[in-house]
Amino acid sequence: MEKILYFDCFSGISGDMALAGLIDLGLPQDKLRRGLDILGLKGYSLEITRGNRNGISAKGLQVRVEEGGNQRRNFIEIQRLIETSSLEDGVKQTSLDIFHRLAEAGAAVQGQTVEEVHFRELGAADAIVDIVGTAIGIEHFQPMKIYSSELPIGTGFVQSEYGRLPLPAPTTIQILKGYPLRSIDLEAELVTPTGAAILVSLSAGPRPLPAMKVNKIGYGMGQHEFSDRPNLLRLMFGEEAACYQTGQAVVLEANIDDMNPQFYDYLIDRLYESGALDVSLSPLLMKKNRPGTLLRVIAREHEADALSELILSESTTLGVRSYGVNKRMFSAKVCQVETRYGKVRVKVAGGKRPQPEYEDCKRIALERKVSLQEVYQEALDHRKDRL
Repeated sequence: MEKILYFDCFSGISGDMALAGLIDLGLPQDKLRRGLDILGLKGYSLEITRGNRNGISAKGLQVRVEEGGNQRRNFIEIQRLIETSSLEDGVKQTSLDIFHRLAEAGAAVQGQTVEEVHFRELGAADAIVDIVGTAIGIEHFQPMKIYSSELPIGTGFVQSEYGRLPLPAPTTIQILKGYPLRSIDLEAELVTPTGAAILVSLSAGPRPLPAMKVNKIGYGMGQHEFSDRPNLLRLMFGEEAACYQTGQAVVLEANIDDMNPQFYDYLIDRLYESGALDVSLSPLLMKKNRPGTLLRVIAREHEADALSELILSESTTLGVRSYGVNKRMFSAKVCQVETRYGKVRVKVAGGKRPQPEYEDCKRIALERKVSLQEVYQEALDHRKDRL
C-alpha cells in the first residue's frame, strides 16, 4: 500500500506550523537537529515546545535569531549553502524546489529575475530552518503521495520590510496562482509565503481526505490564537485504504428483437476493436411479449459517439440511448510468471485478486496438449508464491 501524507489546513499553513506538525507526527528531534547542523547556520537557536489550542495538544516551534543573525541571502547563496552541504540528496532537492518557488514568486512581484531578487524573508535563518527542516521530515516519512485540503485565506494587511501589504501577501498569492482558495472573515495572515511554497511544492493539489488508513496524526501550532478556530495545522499519515480508481464513463444501450443472433459475435468484436470498455447482452421481454436482447456497452466519453454509430450501422436497432455514469474500479497490474509450461501473464486487481490471462492459458494448453485447468492453476499457484 502506498503511503499518504495529508495536510489538513483548516487554519492555513506557515513554515513553522508545517515543521512542528512533522515533529508531532514523529520526526525525531535529534535527526532534525543533526540535519540542520550540517548547514552550518550560525546565530540562531531552535525551540520546540508543546502547547494547547482549544483543547488539542500540539507541537510549537520557534527559531530565535541572535542579534545580527538574520542576514540577507538571495537564492543563489541559499542554493550554494544547500548544494555544498552533506545533506541527503532528497532533502537537498526538496529544499531547493521550495526555495526556488519562493524566489520565483518574489522576483515576479518585484519585477526582477530570480538572481537579482533580495528579500529578508527568503534568506532569514528561520525560513531556512522551516524549509530544510520540512524537507528532512518528508525524507524521514517518505510518503508516496501528498495531498492537502482547500486553503482558507484571511483578510486585512500584514507588516513587511516594505511596509503594509494586503492579505494574502503578494508573494503568497503569486505562489498560489491556480490553487483553489477560500476567503474567510478573519483579519489574519493564515497562509504565509513559506507555508504556501511548502504546500504547492510538495502537494499534488487540494482534495477531500482520500480513502486511507490513518496511522499517525500530528498537530503544528501557529503563533497566534483565534476566537473562531484552533490555530493548528493537522497532518495525517497512513496508507491507501483501497487500490481503486474513479472516473467517468458513458453507457450505451439498445433493445434488439429482430437481428440474426449469429451477427452478435461480429458486432461485439467490432465494438471491442473500436475501444469499448465492456460489452454485454441480456435477455428482454419486449412489447407484445416478444423476446429480445439488451445490448449494453460501456465507453469512454470521447469514444461514445463513434461506438453509437457502430451500433446503428452493424445492428438492426433504430436507436441508441446513452447516459453518464461514475466508475469505481480496482487498479490492475499485469505481471508475468514462469511456469513449467511457459510464461503466463497474470492480472492482479486491487493488489489481491490474481487472474491468469485466459488467452495465454488456452494457447499453452493447445500447444502442450494439457488440461486448460491445469495450466490456469499452475499460473495461479506461481503468482500466489510471489504475493
